[in-house]
Amino acid sequence: MRFMVIVKASKDSEAGVMPTEQLLTEMGKYNEELVKAGVMLAGEGLQPSSKGARVRFEGKQRTVIDGPFSETKELVAGYWLWQVRSKDEAIEWLKRAPFTGNEEVELRQVFEMEDFGAEFTPELREQEKRLMEEIKKKK
Repeated sequence: MRFMVIVKASKDSEAGVMPTEQLLTEMGKYNEELVKAGVMLAGEGLQPSSKGARVRFEGKQRTVIDGPFSETKELVAGYWLWQVRSKDEAIEWLKRAPFTGNEEVELRQVFEMEDFGAEFTPELREQEKRLMEEIKKKK
């Protein structure tokens, strides 16, 4: 099963404060462990919301809202995508992360095709499979 690990933003990350060399080193070692264990599929940090935008959908109306966004606790500063056997395994890996401040990290299971039931028809499943293969080829 796959899990998205969502690192919440902080005042520092929103201010563009970069991590220290020590934290980058520790995080690099941690990521290396994740990769060697076959857990980490992807992971990136995100620029502050001041460099982002939101698009609000209301019927056919589209409204663009430029950052920064005020509610820091609702923002994402980075993420990992992990492949693990269980939620408990994901939690155990997350507990080992080298965070040192007051970070909050959210763990959310990613939907798999079989989670959608009969509404996800064989045609839709084939389309999804084809799209995923196409994405892999483009990497």
